[in-house]
Amino acid sequence: MRKPLLELANIVRSFSAGDGDAVVLDQVNLCIHAGEMVAIVGASGSGKSTLMNILGCLDQPTSGTYQVNGRDVSSLDSDELAGLRRDRFGFIFQRYHLLPHLSAQGNVEMPAIYSGLAKDARQDRAKALLSRLGLSDKFEHRPSQLSGGQQQRVSIARALMNGGEVILADEPTGALDSHSGEEVMNILRELHAQGHTVIIVTHDHKVADCAERIVEISDGRIISDHSKPLDVQVEGKVAPHRREVKSLKVVLDRFGAALNMAWRAMSASRMRTLLTMLGVVIGITSVVSIVAIGEGAKRRILQNFGEIGSNTMNIFPGKGRGDDRAGSLRSLLPGDITALQAMPFIDSVTPSTSTNLRLRHRSQDIEASVSGVGEYYFRVSGLQPALGRFFNSEDVANQSQLVVIDLHTQGKLFPKGGNPLGQVILVGNLPATVIGVAAENKSGFGGGGQSLQVWLPFTTTANRLFGRQYFNSITVRVKDGQSSAAAEQSVEKLLTLRHGSKDFFIYNMDSLVKKIEQTSQMLALLLSLIALISLVVGGIGVMNIMLVSVTERTREIGIRMAVGARQSDVMQQFLTESVLVCLIGGAIGALLSLAIGGLVALVAPDWKMIFSLGSFVAAFICSTLIGVFFGFLPARNAARLDPIEALARE
Repeated sequence: MRKPLLELANIVRSFSAGDGDAVVLDQVNLCIHAGEMVAIVGASGSGKSTLMNILGCLDQPTSGTYQVNGRDVSSLDSDELAGLRRDRFGFIFQRYHLLPHLSAQGNVEMPAIYSGLAKDARQDRAKALLSRLGLSDKFEHRPSQLSGGQQQRVSIARALMNGGEVILADEPTGALDSHSGEEVMNILRELHAQGHTVIIVTHDHKVADCAERIVEISDGRIISDHSKPLDVQVEGKVAPHRREVKSLKVVLDRFGAALNMAWRAMSASRMRTLLTMLGVVIGITSVVSIVAIGEGAKRRILQNFGEIGSNTMNIFPGKGRGDDRAGSLRSLLPGDITALQAMPFIDSVTPSTSTNLRLRHRSQDIEASVSGVGEYYFRVSGLQPALGRFFNSEDVANQSQLVVIDLHTQGKLFPKGGNPLGQVILVGNLPATVIGVAAENKSGFGGGGQSLQVWLPFTTTANRLFGRQYFNSITVRVKDGQSSAAAEQSVEKLLTLRHGSKDFFIYNMDSLVKKIEQTSQMLALLLSLIALISLVVGGIGVMNIMLVSVTERTREIGIRMAVGARQSDVMQQFLTESVLVCLIGGAIGALLSLAIGGLVALVAPDWKMIFSLGSFVAAFICSTLIGVFFGFLPARNAARLDPIEALARE
């Protein structure tokens, strides 16, 4: 005796209904052999659709056994059931159940994607099936562009994509006119003749008469089962579809298909997609822009320090800041300048001594801070000449009575304008010729705040103005490439030996720069963490809208499961969409931050946002992680949907 392909024994299917259970199938026994064409008929509510769902492994019985080719279905997990649907069954639904955002060819290809068929092979097969069903000119048409009969043919082609050993047709002509319905029945008869096992669920006895075997069901029980001869010559048995072959190429191909379907789904709902990625766009823009602003501010500060020499150190008398004896100490002397200049790692040395004196020019009489400095003072302090020049080593050696004034002093002494160069002013009681005007120091260093500033050679102030040979401070510039910390130790050792004791302290600008760098990094980190909050909010928005999307696309999920998608395939599909939305949002956010940087450069040329490759890479990593993290829950919910409930959702 021939072994049945499908065998149901004592099948019971009940559903919870209020306080009790509603029995839809009651002790159903049915055997279907390969190559048969069976019609299951019955009135609405008789249980025929539930029986078809159990036959197609979309649903499982409450009790009883169901075997497919001798394999007990109850022992299979969800992925193995998906494999059975994918490899042995092809579904033809009354409402076609085509995905609206895919073309006719894309809908037909879908089962082969989940079975691991190569891209070229599945495209060729899909085109061949559509051509065979008279749709050779409809490959790229979407379901909305097809008539009802054409959509049902696409559904039939999809059912045959993986072989379609068993064709399950649920009211295949129910939504069609008589002409289209007749065409569909002719196709089903042809498939039966080619060896397919065809099972038709219908309430229409005219449709049932096309089958060689009619099974009638009423109130969940089979009440009749009779066969009749058909004038059809069966060509042979249809072999089940091959088992899936695991390979890297298959995995990559499936991922590419998921990416393509994700893009099509997003394109079909552009407004929802834009709203989904809006939070991510704002978050990425905030993070990248804040990092760029922080980096720009840090470089600006370091540039300012570079102008005064970040590799400089200042030497002051006393034990440290706040030493009351510092003003009376005479520990920094001209001999220290000579000794320091002789050290091989020293670039330049400039002393400084200052006091407040009266300045006079004609009728103008003002008070200013007068400093005696060396020729390197201006370079070390980052000062640039606005007019004239600064004094040089020869001027210092000759104790020249030359003076450099700042712009504010020029405005006070020469209120009517005119060229101050060559003019003689009185510094205290010392006449001095103006040789230069220092430009305003935008860095904020080397200036005297609100006080007026003038500078003379320190030899001139020591011997002709102040009458003292000691200095208020000495500034040492270390050669580029030399260790500032090592230089500080050597200078400290040298001056301690010269003075016999450590009656000075050193303030190293390099340590200040490092502290500023650390502070700016901490500030940038703090601002970035604040900006990350907007990313998290954006991620929550992605999750919420994706959850809504899962609800809206429940029927689509059911269709995917019906054609063989495993839970992992459904999860991958929705995770891919979530990640793709976040990546596109990240790209838009990065471009938007660049646009903001360009706008800032136009509005405030002195400020620059410094963008780095690392910030963009981090932005895209953040986008991906947000897509995975916040897309996981919606994807998991989608994967756990029951196929029957999903297909029933409109």
